[in-house]
Amino acid sequence: MTPAELLHAAWTWSPAFSALASSIAATMTVINLGVYRRAAPLGVQGQGARPTVSVCVPARNEERNIEAIVRCALANQAVDVEVLVYDDQSTDGTPGILESLRREDARVRAVPTQPLPEGWNGKQWGCERMGRAARTEWLLFTDADVRLAPDCLGRAVAEARRLDAALLSTIPREETGSPLERLVVPLIHWMLFSWLPMPRMRTTNDPATSAGCGQFLLVRSDAWEAAGGHAAFRDSMHDGIKLPRNVRRAGFHTDLYDGGESVSCRMYRNAGETWRGFTKNAYEGLGSPVVLAVFTLLEAAGILLPWIWLPIAVARGETPLGPTVLASFAVAAQLFQRTILARRFAQPWECVALHPVTIALLLAIQWRSWWLHLTKRRAWRGRTA
Repeated sequence: MTPAELLHAAWTWSPAFSALASSIAATMTVINLGVYRRAAPLGVQGQGARPTVSVCVPARNEERNIEAIVRCALANQAVDVEVLVYDDQSTDGTPGILESLRREDARVRAVPTQPLPEGWNGKQWGCERMGRAARTEWLLFTDADVRLAPDCLGRAVAEARRLDAALLSTIPREETGSPLERLVVPLIHWMLFSWLPMPRMRTTNDPATSAGCGQFLLVRSDAWEAAGGHAAFRDSMHDGIKLPRNVRRAGFHTDLYDGGESVSCRMYRNAGETWRGFTKNAYEGLGSPVVLAVFTLLEAAGILLPWIWLPIAVARGETPLGPTVLASFAVAAQLFQRTILARRFAQPWECVALHPVTIALLLAIQWRSWWLHLTKRRAWRGRTA
C-alpha cells in the first residue's frame, strides 16, 4: 500500500479506537457509581466515640465567603468542632469578619499569619500552619466557598470509620452559573469516573489509585502527621492529589464517598475565574508530559474524534458500514455516560448536549496549564505562589 492508502485506511478505521476508549470510560463509570456510595444518615449509623474535628479554612480575600463557611461548620452538632482560619495576607474585609466571628464564638481560632516562606505555595503554607495548630483527632481541609450541612461532619467521620479510611474525600455538589462553568465544572466528575478504577482504590493502598478533591479532605491527624503534612508538597497547587498519595505512602488507607447531599460548592463565578482556576493546576493533576500525552490521545482520538469523523464521512459520501457503526457506538456510549453522570450529580444538561465542546475545552485547559507550568506563570489570586 502507498502512504496515501495507509493514511486513508487509518482514518477510515480510526473509530475503532474511539469505540474502545468510549466503552471503557462508560463501563468504568457504571462500575464506579456502584462504589461511590452515599454515607448513611446519622440516625442509621452506629454509635461510637464522639469525634473531634478541626475545620481548617485557608482564606485569601474571602470576604464574600468566610462568614458562611465558618457558621455552617459551627452548626455541625454530631461532633466537637473547632474552626481554624488562616488569613493569607488578605487585603479585603476578611480580617475584620474573622475577628468578629472569633469574638462571637470561642470555637473559632485565627491562626497567626506569618510571611510566606521561600518555596511554599500560599494555600499549603496556610494548611500546614492550621494542621500544626489543631487539637483534634480529625482535620478537615476545605475551602471558603464550600458549604457544609449540619450533619456533614458526623456523617463523614462515621463513613471514614466504616471504610477504615484515614483520609476520606468527596466531590461536593458543584453549583454552576455562567455558561463556561456549566460546561467545564462537570468535567471533574467525568475525569474521575472515566479513568479511576475505584474498586482497586478501595481494595489496595497503591498511591497511583488514590484520589481526592481539595475542597474536602478529611484526614486523621496522626495520618496527616505521618504523611509529612502539607510540607510534603509545599510548592503544589493540587493538594487533592498530593495528600491522598502521601497518606497511602505512609501506610494508611484513603477512600472516596458521595457527600453531595451534605457538601456543596460554587467554585467560580464567571468565565474568567473558571478558566484561571482550572488552568492553574490541571497539568499538575496529570503529573508529567507522558501522562499529558496519553490523556491527549484518549481525549482527542478516543473521545472527540467520532464527533468529527461522522460528519466528514457523511459529507464525503463515504460511510463504510463497520467504521460508521463503530463511530456511532462511540458517540452513543459517550452520551449515555454523560447522561447518567448528569442525573446522578444534578449537572446541567448542556454539558451532555455539548459533550464534544467540553472535551475540546478540557484539552485546551490541560495544554494551557502545561504551558503555565513550563513558564512558571501559574497564578492564583494575584500571585504565583
